[in-house]
Amino acid sequence: MEEFFQQLTNGLAVGGIYALIALGYTMVYGVLKLINFAHGDLFTLGAYLGLTLLTSLGLSGHLGTVLGLIVLAIMVTGFVGIAGALLERAAYRPLRDSHRLSAVVSALGASIFLQNTIMLIYGAKNYVYPLDILPRTTLHIFGLPVPLVRILILTASLLLMAGLYLFIQKTRLGTAIRAAAIDQGAAKLMGINVNQVIMIVFLVGPGLGGVAGLMVGLYYGQVNFTMGWVYGLKAFTAAILGGIGNIPGAMVGGLLLGVIEALGAAYISIAWKDAIAFCVLIVILIVRPTGILGERVADKI
Repeated sequence: MEEFFQQLTNGLAVGGIYALIALGYTMVYGVLKLINFAHGDLFTLGAYLGLTLLTSLGLSGHLGTVLGLIVLAIMVTGFVGIAGALLERAAYRPLRDSHRLSAVVSALGASIFLQNTIMLIYGAKNYVYPLDILPRTTLHIFGLPVPLVRILILTASLLLMAGLYLFIQKTRLGTAIRAAAIDQGAAKLMGINVNQVIMIVFLVGPGLGGVAGLMVGLYYGQVNFTMGWVYGLKAFTAAILGGIGNIPGAMVGGLLLGVIEALGAAYISIAWKDAIAFCVLIVILIVRPTGILGERVADKI
């Protein structure tokens, strides 16, 4: 029972990270019908920026652990969001009226560019986060031990997901994003600035991905310049699992994929952890291509 509970909490914490990354995929697809293959590398950028800001500014030492991490998360969100907006302006907007394949090739090119830029700036070696940032204590829930760091990661993920959902559902800008996702032409006729809406999407989605990168660094303790490829694929799997273009679906898909992966690694084999995630993708595409909560079916590229 204790081992199952440990794997469940670990899966939920990792699943929360997957969900945050998947939200970037699903928001961009919902508005542009485009899979942003560079999103995983923006996630990597967030992990490296978090380490750089953490070590160079010493936020946790000057502001305290909690306030320092909040300020750090806000800064990473802002910087990665700006990088996402610049990416949209440079790589995607000029090709918006072109064939869909052109945008896909541009996204792949942007991914390669970002990955190699990170490697040239930071080098190809792994970087280690300071180990004393998050408390490594253990709490007891229902008499079972749970590392505090898992609770903090899961809580932060759920708060960010809830904030995004309320933003999309309850604000005028969120209404404009939903309108542009349904029909851009009709949204323009209603006076909505679609270019501005798309820019906001590329600010918010990569921003959440950047925070997820920071969480991975804090949770696992190290980062490398290729990590965006694996996490990006798994987050894309989570988006498909929940329903591409569906924001609640990305949240559910991320949490579910994290739990499936953790339980599979524990009770089947840790060597099959990545294979299990991609088997889930194959099964969901065969059995239910629209995803668990899906309302939008991914168009063929």
